[in-house]
Amino acid sequence: MGRPGFGERLREAMTAYGPLCAGIDPHRSLVQEWSLTYDLAGVERFAMTCVEALGGHVAAIKPQSAFFEVFGARGIALLERVIDGARELGSLVILDAKRGDIGSTMEAYAQAFLGPHAPAAPDAVTVSPYLGYGSLRPAIDLAAANGRGVFVLCLTSNPEGADVQHATLDGESVAAAVARGAAEDNAAAAWRGELGHVGLVVGATVGSAVQDLGIDLAAVNGPILAPGIGAQGATEEDLQTVFGQARGNVLASSSRAILRAGPTVSALRNAARREAAAAEA
Repeated sequence: MGRPGFGERLREAMTAYGPLCAGIDPHRSLVQEWSLTYDLAGVERFAMTCVEALGGHVAAIKPQSAFFEVFGARGIALLERVIDGARELGSLVILDAKRGDIGSTMEAYAQAFLGPHAPAAPDAVTVSPYLGYGSLRPAIDLAAANGRGVFVLCLTSNPEGADVQHATLDGESVAAAVARGAAEDNAAAAWRGELGHVGLVVGATVGSAVQDLGIDLAAVNGPILAPGIGAQGATEEDLQTVFGQARGNVLASSSRAILRAGPTVSALRNAARREAAAAEA
């Protein structure tokens, strides 16, 4: 019998450490706030300090791929060290890559991040469904086959997102269609009483959009990655308004509010504990 699916492994991690996903985003301004040079050496010091501080202390760690890719092949090598290091310390890793394509290209992305021979494979990866939810099939199926997960962009908090996500076809919004697709892919896990491997990304600051668009997040039966905690200021009332009965499946994502506490390991760790407690309240 293989290892538990991603949804169940994430639920166990959330129970053990709290419902927090800590981002590692070596943005130029954050690196410089730590009095580090914004070059590969500075980003390496930044990222590996985060791994030491957060690995094994939060449910999940989410490195933002773009901030490593900017340094080319050496940046990707550092990203692989971050992924391996965080997993070795006991945290799940969600790679924030937001990949989305069609056909053989999507299959290649899926193999790169979710395949059995993927180098430094994360536990899950973020994906974009805006070439059609069905275009994600290679990633969704490969993740299931290898005990990994995907987080599909559904309702994001950036102002431009509503132009696409709130649009309707035959009376159903695009975001609602994405949520319906995830629910269908998680149906087998729901029948087993488990959390599915297809999660959604839903911003904690989207207000009443979930209700306005007729989306039943609880019916998705998958984890919900929720940016907007911490620096973006989502309140307890916001979380209840947005997520309702799905609140128990919410993995709060916080990056800047934790990273700005650096550069010491102890300060980062304490900031993560505060964010986890706020998400759990």
